[in-house]
This record gives sequence, structure tokens and C-alpha cells, in this order.
Amino acid sequence: MKAELLLGDEAVALGAIHAGIGGAFSYPGTPATEIFEYVQEKTGAGGMVSARWSANEKVAYEEALGMSYAGKRALVSMKHVGLNVAADPFINSALTGVNGGIVLVVADDPGMHSSQNEQDSRYYGEFAQIPVLEPSNQQQCYDLTRQAFDLSEEFKLPVMIRIVTRLAHSRATVRTEEPTVPPARAQTRLPLPDPNDWTLVPSNARRRFRRLLSLQKALHEWSEQSPLNPLRLAGPKGIITSGIAYNYVREALGDDTEYSLLKVCTYPLAVGLIRQLVAHCSEIWIVEDGYPYIESRLNGLLGVPGKAIRGKLSGDLPASGELTPDIVASALGLPYAAPTAALSDLAARPPVLCRGCPHADTFKAIIDATASHPKAILFSDIGCYTLGVMPPYRAVHSCVDMGASIAMAHGAAQAGAFPVLCTIGDSTFTHSGMTPLIGAARADADMTVFILDNATVAMTGGQETMAAGEELVQLLRGLGVPDEHLHVIEPLSKNHQPNVELIGHEINHRGLSVIVARRECIHMKRRAVQVGDPLATTGAT
Repeated sequence: MKAELLLGDEAVALGAIHAGIGGAFSYPGTPATEIFEYVQEKTGAGGMVSARWSANEKVAYEEALGMSYAGKRALVSMKHVGLNVAADPFINSALTGVNGGIVLVVADDPGMHSSQNEQDSRYYGEFAQIPVLEPSNQQQCYDLTRQAFDLSEEFKLPVMIRIVTRLAHSRATVRTEEPTVPPARAQTRLPLPDPNDWTLVPSNARRRFRRLLSLQKALHEWSEQSPLNPLRLAGPKGIITSGIAYNYVREALGDDTEYSLLKVCTYPLAVGLIRQLVAHCSEIWIVEDGYPYIESRLNGLLGVPGKAIRGKLSGDLPASGELTPDIVASALGLPYAAPTAALSDLAARPPVLCRGCPHADTFKAIIDATASHPKAILFSDIGCYTLGVMPPYRAVHSCVDMGASIAMAHGAAQAGAFPVLCTIGDSTFTHSGMTPLIGAARADADMTVFILDNATVAMTGGQETMAAGEELVQLLRGLGVPDEHLHVIEPLSKNHQPNVELIGHEINHRGLSVIVARRECIHMKRRAVQVGDPLATTGAT
């Protein structure tokens, strides 16, 4: 064994490498980004594992599915809202099944540290009717990822691993073992599957769905028999807990062994184990980070007669946000000494655009250009430029999901709103902004689209973008944007007035205009200078 200090994300990635993956697939999204980056860092030089960023999560899952079809193991990772984007191939892959094992790692974000919602990916696993594993610490992140590939190939199904922000982004010592699959395994391929199983025309899909249903009994038996769900029967008060919340329960309980305790690590739920604990206890607490998934299933429609079920649905635990050891201890009525004093006296420091950020100059120009239009609507999108909602800009009126800015602007234009503008980053545009722009260009919609080209995926740490610079302009032409209303500006203070005039002119054009605000992210510029890149530009900050 070798001991390494790893993030939860890194432990997942290393487990996948040691399981003999042929490729890793992802689109940057906090808190899952470091999974792919670790694979890329550790395997890129040797070329044993293919690791290239995908255009979006749907593409990432489909690329992983293609690798599986070709007979190699594939890891695909994303944040929880990314699974919304990938839902179509994900759900259907439960019908096609897998050839080489597929493990999908989804990093949920309770507390919404960097996300639009708190959705719980366990519901997606149940919806797809596939196995789900929920590690509680970094060691399990490593161990369960390795096991998940074997499980995937045993049942011929994709397997989901669900982690959360605190686990993804905290470090612990992980004991690793020699790869169970030699590195050469990543270079070999399993025989190809039956094409009829992967071609989901109705006759095949109905047959494959019957197969999926027939596997459910075996999946439940696997979960019931798994040693990953330890049960301890003690006093009349019981706790069912899962994932990282298990650590909070153990910390809150300390040396208290009076509580009966069931740790849930596998889904579908081990009903027999839950039944044993419920039969033994008069009061059952459900402690889980995320939605009340286990609690709602235990309660059903009518609850459990004669038993008190306590958790988020009962109001005994907060329904939103992250759990913590002190929240759990307080709910259970147990003493708890926090290791550090609360920092409640610190002033709030909301995030702002970085000093020297090119988006700041773009927003200033937009605000001045729309000053004479008090009813201007300014849609925006997912990225660091969403911070344009903050003072002094107030240049963002909506941020819903990746690519929504262009589609919402088109809808508002169809409603007769004027002027309608939207801002979207270069990476978000290639992720999911191209499709709505095709429609807007075809309709010559009365709207002005700003593509903020800073040549990187800045919000998640500066990953590779799919199209920037002149490549992006050529892409826009190919999507149908007319040259006479396609402009490139450089957002700098010295260009402020001509930029304002150009924006004002395009607002008054009653049709589609696209303005590319092109200037490198200040951090990418600084990084290029630090490594001595001779092509690093010198623009103002």
C-alpha cells in the first residue's frame, strides 16, 4: 500500500486510473473539475488514457458511451446540473447497457457554493434504475471507484458515484493499492456488443427495457448483501445516514454507543437492513446531505405506524444547505464542542470581477449604450461574468442555466421587448449557446448578442475553450450571423467611447447583431507571462 494525501475528487480519479480506464470525459464544473484534471495530469504524458475536455456534459457522456461500445472502460464526471444536460444519453444508456465499464461521477453542491440549485443526483440514479454508490470519505472515493467498474461490467450497466462539495474539495490520506487491471488493459478492447442492443428503435428499446427491469431483483440483492452498509443495533433510538453525513453523525455521537446506526452506501436501498433497524427502534433519524431521499422513501405516503421519523421532512433538520457536525449534534440533543470558534463577526465579502477583468469594460460599455433605454433587458449566462449582476454594473437581469441567455433573449424579442441584449462566454457558447443562436439567426431576431471571448474557461480555473479568437468568428459566420452585423471589439478603457457607439448602432438595428468582446482573461495573461510565453499579449489591466 502507498499513502497519498488526496482531495475526494483526486481519489476518485486515481481509483479510475487504477481500474484501467481507457478514457476520461468531462466539461469543467465545480465541484467536479479536479477529477478530470487529475486524470489528465497523471496520464497525459504517457498517453495510456485519453483525456480531452468535451464541449458539454451530454457530449462527454456520449463520448464515454462510445468508448464503452468499443470495449474500453470510461470515466465520465460532472457536477449535478451537468447531469441535466447529459440526462438523455445517461437514461438511455441504462437500456443499451455497457460493454467496457462506465462510471459516472456526479458532484452535488448542497449549499449552492457555485451552483444554481441543490438538486440531489440520487434521484437520477433511481430514475435510470442503475446502481449508485455514495462514499463517505476520500478512502471510499478511491475504493468504490475501483469497485464500480467491476460492478458496471458485472451487471452490464453504468454505475453512478455521488459525492458532494465538502468531500470533493477536502483532503485526507488515502491508501492506494496496485492497479487491479494492468496498464496494458487500457490498450486492449473487449469484443464489440450486439448492435441490436445499442440501437434503440422501439422494438429493441422495449426488449432492453424488459432486461433492465429484470435486473432490479439482482440489484436489490447486491445492495442487501453489500458490506458497504454496516448495521449496528443498540438502543431504541436509531439513525440512518449516508455519504459525508455519516462523518457528521459519528463526530456528534463521539463515544455514545446507545444509538442504533445504519450507514447507507449503496442504492437501490437495502430495504431489509432498513426494516431491521426500524423494527428495533421507536425513533428513527434520517441524516443525509442533500434532499431527503432516504427519508421520503421511509415515510412513504402515510409514514410508519408507531414510529417517529425525524429528519428534514419533519423539520428536525434544516431542509436546505449543508449539514455540519454541530447541526447534527444540536438536532440530536447531544453536546458538541466545535473545534474552532464561529466567525460570525466577519464582514460579508461577496465575489466581484477580478481587477483587470475584460468583462468589466464590456459591462461599462453596455450600461452606457443602454442608458437611454430604461426598459432594456440584459440576459446573461453561467460564468464569472455573471458577477456583472453586482454593483456597480447591474448589467445582468437573469442567469438560469448554460446557454439560456441567447434562447431567453430570443423569446423576449418574440414577445416584443426592446432592446434585448444578452451576454455569454466563449466556452458557454460552445457548450450550449450555438443551438439557440442558429434559431435566432434564422429568424433575424431583434436582439444583440455579446460573446465574451476571454479565451478560456475562466470560472473553473482556466481550462481549454473549444473556440476563441478568429475560430469563434468563423463559427459564428457558419451559424448564419451576417457579416454586416458581426463585430469584434476590444474591451479596454481607451476604446470605451467607440465601443459604446458601436453597441448603440447595433441596438438600433432591428434584427440580429452579434458582438464579440475579445480580450484575454487577466489571469491567463499573467500565467502566460510567468511561463515566458512569447505570444503573451500586453493589453492594459
